[in-house]
Amino acid sequence: MKHTHSFRPSRALAALCLCAGLAAQALPAVAAQYQGFVFEDTVRLGDTDLRLNGLGMRAVLFIKGYAAGLYLSQKAETPEAVYKAPGAKRVQLRMMRDAKAADFHRALVSGMRKNATPDELARLQDRLVQLEEAIDAVGAVKQGDTINLDFVPARGLTLSVNGQVRGKPVAGADFFNTLLEIFVGERPVDANLKRGLLGQPVTPSS
Repeated sequence: MKHTHSFRPSRALAALCLCAGLAAQALPAVAAQYQGFVFEDTVRLGDTDLRLNGLGMRAVLFIKGYAAGLYLSQKAETPEAVYKAPGAKRVQLRMMRDAKAADFHRALVSGMRKNATPDELARLQDRLVQLEEAIDAVGAVKQGDTINLDFVPARGLTLSVNGQVRGKPVAGADFFNTLLEIFVGERPVDANLKRGLLGQPVTPSS
């Protein structure tokens, strides 16, 4: 039987207790340890201070893929609020297993194609190729690696692994919002991950 644990922050340190089957967790009050990774409560991106909006985990059956944190300039509890949040944004992925470039093609590019309309795909096509090139520049990633998907309005989307930028920036808030749909859109890659990133209660696993 799988169990979830409620989160109760303290003034000095947030303790996050998770069992093996937990798929996502709501926003902690301070920097939290989640699935063995430390997610900072605030990060600086461009000239903006971002706060951790929520935490979750991508899992397929019993296979854990990555833990994720969503950083925004203001609290967002709905997908629409995430898309409309002003300024810089970050999705941080902490790898829980090794993955090849092909895995990220499926996870990101294929996920964007799944969520976008035909008209949107036509508009985004050239930039999807840019993202694919950035993913190819990453190659394989290892368990424990940190992947940041960062958006700064003046620069666009940049992809970095362990602090090293890979590929060229991909311009456009529309492009980054389509990327965000993978995580919090109408057809998310993982429903519990979506709830966690939005700071919502998580559906217990059966």
